[in-house]
Amino acid sequence: MIKFGTDGWRAVLDEEFNEENVKRVTLAIGKYVRDKYGYDKQLIIGYDPRLKADFYAKMSADILTECGFTVTLSSKIVPTPVLAFNAKYRNACAIMFTASHNPPEYLGMKFIPDYAGPATSEITDEILENLDKPFPNGEVEKKSVITADFGGAYFARINTLVDFNIIKNLKSKILFDGLYSASIGYFDEILKNNNIEFESMRMEHDTNFGGLMPDPKPKYLEKLIYEINERHDTIGLANDGDADRFGCIDEMGYYVSPDVIISILLRYLIKKGYKGSVVKTVGSSILIDETAKKIGVDVIETAVGFKHVGEAMRKSNAIIGGEESGGLTIQGHIPEKDGLIANLLILEAVADSGKTLAELHQEAYEFVGCKFYTDRIDLKKQDDSEIAQITEMFNELTSLDEYKVTDINLTDGVKLMLGEKAKILIRKSGTEPLLRIYFEADSKDKLQKLKSAVDDLLAQKA
Repeated sequence: MIKFGTDGWRAVLDEEFNEENVKRVTLAIGKYVRDKYGYDKQLIIGYDPRLKADFYAKMSADILTECGFTVTLSSKIVPTPVLAFNAKYRNACAIMFTASHNPPEYLGMKFIPDYAGPATSEITDEILENLDKPFPNGEVEKKSVITADFGGAYFARINTLVDFNIIKNLKSKILFDGLYSASIGYFDEILKNNNIEFESMRMEHDTNFGGLMPDPKPKYLEKLIYEINERHDTIGLANDGDADRFGCIDEMGYYVSPDVIISILLRYLIKKGYKGSVVKTVGSSILIDETAKKIGVDVIETAVGFKHVGEAMRKSNAIIGGEESGGLTIQGHIPEKDGLIANLLILEAVADSGKTLAELHQEAYEFVGCKFYTDRIDLKKQDDSEIAQITEMFNELTSLDEYKVTDINLTDGVKLMLGEKAKILIRKSGTEPLLRIYFEADSKDKLQKLKSAVDDLLAQKA
C-alpha cells in the first residue's frame, strides 16, 4: 500500500517501489499540481545516489512532460536541500527520488511544494486521493525534458547566510566524511569555492553506501571517529544519503547530538543578531528548552517529523528549527532540513568562539547547569488497540516512581514532564509497527529509576 510517512513515500526497490507504482504516484502528483496551480507551474526533479534513483527520476520527468508540464531534471545527483531551495528560487514544485537514511534496498519519492519544505499531511492526503484517477483529461501539449545543474543558485544563497571569512579562522582542522552520499560534489565544493582547507574520505557515490546505512550516526561513522581519535585536533562532519541530515564528531572523538548542536547554534545566531523563537519536536531534548529559557527565547513544540517543524518555521519565522534525528534549518533559508548548512554553521560557530567544538560541547551543558541523559525502548505492537491502551495508561499517570507529573503534552503521543528536567515520551512509530518510549533525565540514576518504573507498569499491563 502506498503511504506517505513523515517525509514522503518509501518502499523496497523492485518490490512495492516499482515502475507501476512510481507512475501512479507521479500522475497523482501531476494532478495535484494541475488542480492547484495549472499547467504553467514548473516541476523540477532530482535524485540521490541510490540504485535506480536516476532511472525513476527520468521516467517521472517523461511522464509529466507528456502530461503537458514543463519539467527540469537534475543533470546529476543532487541533495534534497539543494533541490528544495531551487523549488523556491524557481517558483516550482519538486519531486525528489530518495529514501534519505533508509537502508540501500529502499527508494522513495518526496514531493516538495513551491514553499520549499516538506509537503504537509493535507497535501499528501490529497495526492493519495488522486491515485488512479484519470489524468490528464483531454488533449495536452507535450513538452520536452530540460536538464540543469541546480547547484549554482544554491551555492550563491549559502554565501549570503554563512560567513566564510570567520570559518577561515577555525583553529581545528576539518575532515569531511562523504559517506557515499549526495553531499559529495556539494559540501566539498562549497568549501573549495571559499578557500576553506579540509580533508575528506569516502568521496565516491555508491548505490550500496559502502554496505552501510547512509545515516550519520556514530555506528556508521566508526571510520571517521577512528581518524578523529588519531588526531584530536579535527572536527568530523558527515551527511545522510540525500544530505538533509548532519552528523558531527568533536575533536575528542565524541558524537555531538543534534540537540546539542541546535542549542549551540541558537546562542550563536542570537549573537549574530537573529531574533525570534526556536522550533523543536516533542522528541527533542530538554536541553533546548533550558537553553531557550536562559536566553529569553520562546519555544514552539511540534509533532515528530520535519514537515511539522517546517510548517512552524514558515508560520513563525523562528531563528532555528530542528529535530533530534539530525535535521535543522534557520531563519531566512528554506523550511526544509539542510545538512549542508548545518555543517557550515557548526564550523562558523566554532571558529567565532575561538574555542574547540569539544569545549562548546561541554559548555552547552554547563550553560544550563546539567547534562541530560537519554534512552529508548521499542515495543513491537501490531495491534492499534493495544497501543491505544498503553498510551492511555500513561496519559492517566500522576506520578512515576518518586517523580510527579508536572505537565502532559498530547501533540504527538503522550509526553510526560516529571519536573523541569525529566520526561517520558510515548508515541507510535511513523514508519514501523513499534511503540516507542523515550526517556530523558538530568542524571543517570534518575533515568534508570524512570526506566524501571515503566518496566513495572508494562509488566502489570501484560
